[in-house]
Amino acid sequence: MIKNLKYFGLMAALTFSLYCYSGNPERIGQAGASQLLINPYSRNSGMVGSNSAKVRGLEAQFLNVAGTAYTRKTEVLFNRSNWLQGTDIFINSFGLTQGIGETGTIGFGVTSINAGKIDITTEEQPEGGLGSYNPTFYNINLSYAKIFSDNIYGGINFKIISEQIPNASARGLGIDAGIQYHTGKYDQIHFGISLKNWGPKMSYVGDGLSRQANITSISNSYELTVNNRSGSFELPALVNIGGSYDFYLTKDSSGVSKQNRISLNGTYTSNSFTYDNFLSGIEYAWREMLMIRAGYYFEKDIMNQETRRTAFTGPALGATFEVPINEKKSTFGFDYSYRLTNPFGGSHTFGFRLNL
Repeated sequence: MIKNLKYFGLMAALTFSLYCYSGNPERIGQAGASQLLINPYSRNSGMVGSNSAKVRGLEAQFLNVAGTAYTRKTEVLFNRSNWLQGTDIFINSFGLTQGIGETGTIGFGVTSINAGKIDITTEEQPEGGLGSYNPTFYNINLSYAKIFSDNIYGGINFKIISEQIPNASARGLGIDAGIQYHTGKYDQIHFGISLKNWGPKMSYVGDGLSRQANITSISNSYELTVNNRSGSFELPALVNIGGSYDFYLTKDSSGVSKQNRISLNGTYTSNSFTYDNFLSGIEYAWREMLMIRAGYYFEKDIMNQETRRTAFTGPALGATFEVPINEKKSTFGFDYSYRLTNPFGGSHTFGFRLNL
């Protein structure tokens, strides 16, 4: 127990940061890079991200990077989201995690957002008619996680953030850190805490911020190029604190069989620039081959259509089908999730996973 005190100390330090990054209604809308808050993974989003204490594999880069340490060999993952169906926004995410040595894991993940076409407008032609452009958003993640003991996993994630429109772009760096703790006779109790999106401010630069201006004096008139400076913006930092409990419905000679599992998940998210969130989820698994899940996302005013600040109405559903493909216990899986929204037609996410 004494050996693990330093890890509990780190968890306490991350918990203390909750008070530094707690939700503040007066700061709502003041952060940028809001794409960092979009969950691009189907297993996570099927439970609205409530499984931060138990998430595993590459998907853990989004909720709690400590969970990537569960990959002991190789995992390859691809997901595609039809975000807020009807808006023509599509999100692609892909990457891999690779176990190194006996306790370490490295992870690489890329999330790309295609925000569709936007009409070009100017002061002279505010109605458009000048064509369109496609804004692009990329998040590139590189993580390292480690198994510190049989019960404690920890990790850190470095991310490169890129936003670009014609002739202007913004780039930044962010850091995530997290710890997961697992205990119980059958390792059925899970706790986790993570700090996400901590980093310096970002700002836009480029020729798109310049414009031609006519300068008139007493003797003559001439044209100058005027450069406008973009205001800087902060990253949407947050803290996740989660817990999970596994119920095993059947028993064998060892006293428990993991053939039928029900997991209850809960996460409290403390946001810096928006309302705090309460996330809950449940998952049933049969032999870890067929999994069905559901979740509910709650924040202030979400029940009131007139005052809520999100298109999501709360509920989410998801399912996974994963089968072995060889004698080495390699598996191939298909994931799907759906989150209800109003307006728009909800968000659909499909994913393919290969564990070697």
